[in-house]
Amino acid sequence: MPAANVDRPLAFLLFALALAGCVPAGPIGNASVPQPTKTVDLTRYTGLWYELARYENGFERGCEGVTAEYAAKPSGEIAVLNTCRTGSLTGPAKTIEGSAKIVPKSGNAKLKVSFFGPFYVGNYWIIDRAQDYSWSIVGEPSGRYLWLLSRTKSKSALATMTRRARALGYDTSLLRVTAQ
Repeated sequence: MPAANVDRPLAFLLFALALAGCVPAGPIGNASVPQPTKTVDLTRYTGLWYELARYENGFERGCEGVTAEYAAKPSGEIAVLNTCRTGSLTGPAKTIEGSAKIVPKSGNAKLKVSFFGPFYVGNYWIIDRAQDYSWSIVGEPSGRYLWLLSRTKSKSALATMTRRARALGYDTSLLRVTAQ
């Protein structure tokens, strides 16, 4: 992967969030976050994802055109490359690289993420996904974060994921649609 153009304030915010995982970031959108129930084939999960919607958070404030790219590493970990365009789809791109480890006995549906060396403290739960891996609903245990990811920029995928997130107990009125 190409070298990342890491925005230092963004990196610091991500680090602070990871270390203070229980510090309130915003409203709780789901007080009873469901456990992931589907096993994840990491080979099928890797690749490029478009963020179609999210619960707003400090480290993505002002981000549009957000993508996440995942790739298998020889170590068994997953390389993470997050990209956002600041302010608009034509704004400057900011990227940050990280790494994720699988949580044992989670069916590959729970990962611990790090953007800062050996500190794997961020939770990344694949709460639900399409059978064909065309979309994914990602959350974490506090219910304050939610991401709706898709392989395409499809509005029908967004509608499907929004309905599914609502059925899983998420307050979809808190979703912020990401311009793509």
